Amino acid sequence: MPLRVELKPFERIVIGQSVITNSDSRTTFLIDGDAPIMREKDILTAETANTPVKRVYLCVQMMYLQNDIPAYQDLYLGFIKELLEAVPSFHDTIEATSNLILSGQLYKALRELRPLIKREEELLQR
Repeated sequence: MPLRVELKPFERIVIGQSVITNSDSRTTFLIDGDAPIMREKDILTAETANTPVKRVYLCVQMMYLQNDIPAYQDLYLGFIKELLEAVPSFHDTIEATSNLILSGQLYKALRELRPLIKREEELLQR
């Protein structure tokens, strides 16, 4: 079943190794295939991954976009160790994320991490 994607004007999306930028009008299209797909709003860069949760998210994002879990496994383990030392209450979500990664469900792992980014921001503002 194809994925239906609607892009706002000038919104970008990553499909596989390509970045697609929309023109000045809203666009809808269908994507059929197995390439990794991420919207611009869900993508972190090395510069924006400046907290423990964001570093974990960026690592999983790279696993997903590169389709290469082993290349980032050691980095991921180091990041989750750092995160759990800082915020032990995130353990259950990190465990669920790790289980999703082990089963190859990388996009779902990213979705699992997104609420932690918001919770971390709230903790940092206190």
